[in-house]
Amino acid sequence: MNDLINQPDAPRLIYGLRDTGYSFNTAAADIMDNSIAARATEVNVRIELDEDGRKFVFFGDNGDGMNEATLFSAMRYGAPARANLASLGKFGLGLKTSSSSVCLKFTVISRTGPDAEFAKLAWDLEHVEEQNQWEMLREPMTADEYELFNELCGKKGTLVIWSKCDRLLSKEYDDPGGAREQAAIRRLGERLIEHVALIYHRFLNAGDDRERNVSITVNGQPVSAWNPFYPEKSEQVLSVKQQQLEIELDDGSVETAHIKAWILPHRRDLSKEERKIANITNRGQGFYIHREGRVIQQGGWLGVFGVIEPHYSLLRVEFDFNHKLDEAFKVDVKKSKILFDPALEEALRTLLNPTYREAGNRYRRTERKAAVERGLDHSSANKVIGNTPATAKPSVESADPAHKTATVSNNRGSGIKLRVPVDVNVRPGTIHVEAVETITSGDLWEPAMRSDGESGFVAGVRINKHHDFYLKIYQRAASSGYAVEGIDLLLWAFAVAEHNNVNEELEPIFEDIRNEIATNLKKLLREVPLPDESELNGGEDDED
Repeated sequence: MNDLINQPDAPRLIYGLRDTGYSFNTAAADIMDNSIAARATEVNVRIELDEDGRKFVFFGDNGDGMNEATLFSAMRYGAPARANLASLGKFGLGLKTSSSSVCLKFTVISRTGPDAEFAKLAWDLEHVEEQNQWEMLREPMTADEYELFNELCGKKGTLVIWSKCDRLLSKEYDDPGGAREQAAIRRLGERLIEHVALIYHRFLNAGDDRERNVSITVNGQPVSAWNPFYPEKSEQVLSVKQQQLEIELDDGSVETAHIKAWILPHRRDLSKEERKIANITNRGQGFYIHREGRVIQQGGWLGVFGVIEPHYSLLRVEFDFNHKLDEAFKVDVKKSKILFDPALEEALRTLLNPTYREAGNRYRRTERKAAVERGLDHSSANKVIGNTPATAKPSVESADPAHKTATVSNNRGSGIKLRVPVDVNVRPGTIHVEAVETITSGDLWEPAMRSDGESGFVAGVRINKHHDFYLKIYQRAASSGYAVEGIDLLLWAFAVAEHNNVNEELEPIFEDIRNEIATNLKKLLREVPLPDESELNGGEDDED
């Protein structure tokens, strides 16, 4: 007898394998992988909550099915490798580890055709613990199971049943089977639909010929494909030559991975319905890794670029590889993430860097345009100034809009002629302070003579909506609850002080001061990003 054979402790190992990091969505997808590997064209998932709080999940497919021998093999922890290495299954663990991550008992019922015998086996973790050995259960078929098989599979295929579901929900409810738990089960199904729509989008899309078509339902609702790259509206920016990456394996052979880079339109350029389809979020940027056509990782930059941030939310990278590159990318048991070799990280960074910058530039240009167009309320400052007549300011003797000149009496004397913008027929609520798009000097503000008619001019200030201070500071001040009024009053005070202390000799000096202030502010704000939707809406994204 070989004294070096050291069998694992059955209860400790089978319970330990529950904690391999599955979520409900990734666990359910692992079962669906097996269905697709079995050449199913239909996969049906049903999540049920009994009145007494017991929970069940059923997976039925119309695939090839299994006989008693092949089912026994498939139920082994570390099942033999599939004949088709390109199938979505990989380690021979998915069925077992994904199921036990959610439930204490999982049953598999299968048959290969309408005239074939049913094969049925189950793993019950509590039974393994009681027997202290790797013993499955072979139980007779129940009437309910016959009915379920017909409903979810048809004449042939495989039915997987999760029962004793102690980890299906993240919390226990005081009223098992009650309204709150029912609502939680509904939400679980809705989230699964969203997950499946992305993970299997190529299989679900009848127009995508890269993978064979499979229909999937969850609780009777057909799942529609969600293509994260939104090709109807997005731009694929890599050339044909750039879309192929040759990767050398340890044995010296070379395999090819495929890559596409998609820049999505900015959400401001989409209708409300299109925004829902595109679903542009910070977390959505980055790599979408496809193994054998199935998404195994969505979003994130995998070390190729820095942290997730809004300016690059328009860029999504479609990355494809087959099973021959599993070792090169260190695919995990759950088939939910990969790792890039440092050399590949550098190659991808070099390849994608121009696209990465362009995506950021497009985002910034659109945000800048929107910030310019976005109106801020300056009426409060106008009211304060209008109600405070005792402020020191020049007396306007006359103004000439055509020649942009005004004659004033100020601290320098009377009859002083100034070169200054002259605004007529302005809206009364903007008589003292107004943000405009017509300042071409680059200054943040400029003094102006303003009237709501053709006469009766007063000293006022025009603020440059294109200056970074207005776009980055003013906008944040308004959205964060800080008073725009305070900044308005400060700039008005600067402008009127200039009006009240300038003459023809000093005009160039005041202009130089304004220009220098504007230039320094622009430099200081160079690294300050434009505010995103969350900042402008009190921490909540704009849903419109």
